[in-house]
Amino acid sequence: MPREQFAKIWTSRKVLLLGLGDSVTAGFGVDRPYSYFSRLIKNPADEYDDMRAICLSAVAPRLEARNMAVSGSTSLMHVDTIRQRLEVQPNDVFGLVVMTTGGNDLIHNYGRSPAHEGAMYGATLEQARPWIANFAKRLDQMIELLRDRFPGGCMIFLADIYDPSDGVGDPASAWLPAWPDCMAIHRAYNDIIRRAAERHKSVHLAPMYDEFLGHGVHCTQFWREHYRADDPHYWYGVNLEDPNARGYDAIRRLFLIEIAKHADELSEKPRTPASSAKRQAAAAIP
Repeated sequence: MPREQFAKIWTSRKVLLLGLGDSVTAGFGVDRPYSYFSRLIKNPADEYDDMRAICLSAVAPRLEARNMAVSGSTSLMHVDTIRQRLEVQPNDVFGLVVMTTGGNDLIHNYGRSPAHEGAMYGATLEQARPWIANFAKRLDQMIELLRDRFPGGCMIFLADIYDPSDGVGDPASAWLPAWPDCMAIHRAYNDIIRRAAERHKSVHLAPMYDEFLGHGVHCTQFWREHYRADDPHYWYGVNLEDPNARGYDAIRRLFLIEIAKHADELSEKPRTPASSAKRQAAAAIP
């Protein structure tokens, strides 16, 4: 962690840290102080020594937080959450958005029902192609909606989707039904997330997929491509789809590193209502 970057105030602006997405951002499986979202805001009492005083409230004293993530939700629900529940923020508020989306689209309902959009487990790549295309459109919708909800500006930190199989693609090793095309569909979703981060100036990738490789169900198998000799430990919960406390800590660090890279954007002056109105008018031009 770049400790020196957290030794000074980044901004005196009003900042809203907004959590969106699924159970990863909701913090399923751990007590609230140990979720990645809570640890972004402030350090728990028993914080790791190397992370003490490294949090967003230390660098943005006017920080407020709101977590709208819902365990079990899919990207189809996330776009509706933004549209229906997130009100337009005041012009002097800057948005820091952290989001995990798309993972449940892939894994639900673990083959217990025929594959369909939003619950694609077991689908073939050909069957999933229209659902993949729809995800790309939904993600763009979410990004545009967030921009509209933050007329004072925002940055969106979007995580790609991790792989508990450590790149092997063998769900049967976790006593799940076989799924021959799981890796191809998983890659397609991650490609969409990464392209969105490349295409939209306000969107930045939190590379959760790379960070978690080697910490899944094959983490102790030294012959695997992604074996981590320096840290061959499991970062997932007992349900396989969510992180454990160690995993949430890693996600917290990952988001903080990415946010710190763009700390200078927080120091900019807030947009005036006039400039915001011009931006919204320009966005409305077909």
